[in-house]
Amino acid sequence: MSKKIAIIGSGFSGMSAAAYVAKAGNEVHVFEKHPQPGGRARQFSTEQGYVFDMGPSWYWMPDIIENFFADFGHKIADFFELISLNPQFEMIFTDDKISIPQRYEDLKDLFGRIEIGADHQLERFMQSAKFKYEVGMQDFVNKPCHNWLEFISPKIAKSAFKLDLLTNFRTYVAKYFTDKKLRALMEFPVIFLGASPKNIPALYSLMNYGGYALGTHYPIGGFYQLVLAMQNVSENEGAVFHFDHTVEKINVADGKITSLAINGKHYEFDAVIASSDYHHTEKLLPKEFRNYDEKYWQQRTFTPSCLIYYLGINESIPNLKHHTLFFENDLDEHIDCIYSEKKWPEKPLFYACCPSKTDVNVAPKNCENLFLLMPLATGIDDGEEIREKYLQEMLLRVEQHTRTNNLFSKIDYKKSYCVSDFVADYNAYGGNAYGLANTLKQTAVWKPKIRNKKISNLFYTGQLTVPGPGVPPSIISGKIAANEIHHLK
Repeated sequence: MSKKIAIIGSGFSGMSAAAYVAKAGNEVHVFEKHPQPGGRARQFSTEQGYVFDMGPSWYWMPDIIENFFADFGHKIADFFELISLNPQFEMIFTDDKISIPQRYEDLKDLFGRIEIGADHQLERFMQSAKFKYEVGMQDFVNKPCHNWLEFISPKIAKSAFKLDLLTNFRTYVAKYFTDKKLRALMEFPVIFLGASPKNIPALYSLMNYGGYALGTHYPIGGFYQLVLAMQNVSENEGAVFHFDHTVEKINVADGKITSLAINGKHYEFDAVIASSDYHHTEKLLPKEFRNYDEKYWQQRTFTPSCLIYYLGINESIPNLKHHTLFFENDLDEHIDCIYSEKKWPEKPLFYACCPSKTDVNVAPKNCENLFLLMPLATGIDDGEEIREKYLQEMLLRVEQHTRTNNLFSKIDYKKSYCVSDFVADYNAYGGNAYGLANTLKQTAVWKPKIRNKKISNLFYTGQLTVPGPGVPPSIISGKIAANEIHHLK
C-alpha cells in the first residue's frame, strides 16, 4: 500500500532514498533547508564567472554510481559527460613528485621504476584489493546491519580471512612496499575514511582499487552535475522537493512519528527517513525517543573537519594538475593534531583541486578555479585570522611547486569555509566534514543503527550510519533506508 514519506535533507543519501522510495509507488516529499539540493555537494557561482563545487571533488567508484542510474533505466551519459583524468592526480613530496597515470599498466611501470619489484607487488596488492572491492561493495555494504546474522552466508564465511578485517591498513601496506613515497601513495585513499591508516582495517584497500584501478573521473560542469542528475531521477519517479524548508521538530505519539514541524507548520507522514546529521536529527526528538545519548556521540571517532578555500585566480597557473596532494610534511604528525592533540597542525598536509585545468565552464578564460582543502580537528576555533594564516602557507607551497609568484595578489575571488560553517550549514557534529570514521569498532553492526529503536517509522541514512562516509556509500545508504520502508507495516 502506498505511503506518504518524508525525507529530511537532499544530500546524496537523501536523494537516493527519495528515488527508490518513490519508485516503489510511495508519495515522497524531500525537505531541504537550503535553496538548492546537494547538501555538502552544493555549488555556487560568482559575479566574476567562477563556478565552485563546495564539497566532493574525487569521482571514484564510477561503477557504484552507474548502478544507481541503471536501477532507474538510465545511464550516466543521459545526464552529463564523465571524463577520465590523466594523470589521475599528482602527489608532492619534499624532494620529489609522483604523477599517477590514467592507465593501470602505466601505474605498474611507475611503481617498478621507484622500487625494484614494486610493479609485481602492486599487482598482488590490487588483485587482493579487487577481491575486497567485489565482496565489500556487493555484499557487505548493502546490509542494513541490524545484527551479525546478516553476514552469515557461505560466500562471506569463505571470504572472511581474505578480507583482512583484523589487520590495520598501515601494517598491510608495509607488507607490500618499502619505499616511503609508495607507502604514502597507497595510504592516501583511506584518509577519506576519517582516521589514521593505523586504525583503519585493511579491508579498505578496496579504496585503492576503486580509485587507482578504476580511475579518477570528473563530470564536465562540476561534481554538482551528479546532484542535478539524481534530483532529476528522483523527480521523474514522483518525488517532490521543498527547498528553504527547515524541519524544526519531530512529533511522536504511541511509538510513531505523527508529524513534522516545518517552517512553523505541521505535516503528517506515514514514515520519515532522515538524511540530515544523525545527532541533530535525534535532537529534534524528545529525549526518551533518541537512539543515543550525548555520551555516546562524545565517544565516537568522527572524520576530520576541514579548512576550505574557494579561490578565483585571475591568471593561469602553470605546472598544476586537476588534483594535487601536498605531502611534503609528515602524515602522522598532521593526524595527531586532528585526533590526539585537537589543534591546528604546525606542519600541515593539504589538497588542491584546479578543475579549470579540465573544464572551461568553471572559470573565466585564462583564469583558474582553485579549491584548497586542509583536514582539521573537529570542534576547534576557526576565526578568520587563523584561516588566513593557513591560506598564506598553502598558497606559498602552491607557488613553490608551480614556480609562480604572488598568487595572493592575483586572487579575483575568495571565500573560506571551516569548522563553524559545517555546523551552521549542516548541523554537523563538531563540524565534521565527512561523517563517522570507518574504524573497526565503527564498522557494520557497530555503526549507529539505521532504524530508530523506539519509533517504528523513523529511519536514518547518510554518512553517520551504514555503510559509511563518501559519495558512493551515501548513495548505497539511501537505497538501504528505502528498502527498510518496504518492510514497514
